[in-house]
Amino acid sequence: MKLGLFGGSFDPVHLGHLLVAQAAVEELGLDKLFFIPAAQSPFKPDSRPAPASARLQLLRLALAGKTNCEIDGQEIRRGGVSYTVDTLRDYAKNFPGAELFYLIGADHVAHLPEWRSPAELARLAEFVVIPRPGESAPDFPAPFRGRWLKGFPLGISSLEIRARLKTGLPIEPLVPPTVAEAIRTAKLYT
Repeated sequence: MKLGLFGGSFDPVHLGHLLVAQAAVEELGLDKLFFIPAAQSPFKPDSRPAPASARLQLLRLALAGKTNCEIDGQEIRRGGVSYTVDTLRDYAKNFPGAELFYLIGADHVAHLPEWRSPAELARLAEFVVIPRPGESAPDFPAPFRGRWLKGFPLGISSLEIRARLKTGLPIEPLVPPTVAEAIRTAKLYT
């Protein structure tokens, strides 16, 4: 069994996330891809994401009908700072023998040795890098192994979407319509 793990704040989820998910499923031959929203990113200690319940709801709307994708709320349930190694340990325990692929942004590759329990991380999963337009492929630091998605590199970020919302600009071209409507209804990010 091949399982993809896509961690992040998803604050909010956008079309770039969905395109990455589709590319990962196709290119890696995944049986399932799990979206794993973080309670609090260790890389963004000062950020205050939208409430977990809102981010989970937006993910549910964005993934409706996608049978090869699921939401795993374990990091939100654990609370506090979300560490990838804790999540990978859980998957290794619950899916013995499965190949685990962890999706990361290209900007994280050089910093993998700084993550919590790096040797264990490298043993538990192969890392799959999400390209951004115009980025070159850095080498994986030892002992990490990984590959780059060919995918659909798109320069969309959640930060950009939140900024557009604060200034009253439309977000419809960047997020699924149901997500845009839910954000408007809940008055998120304004």
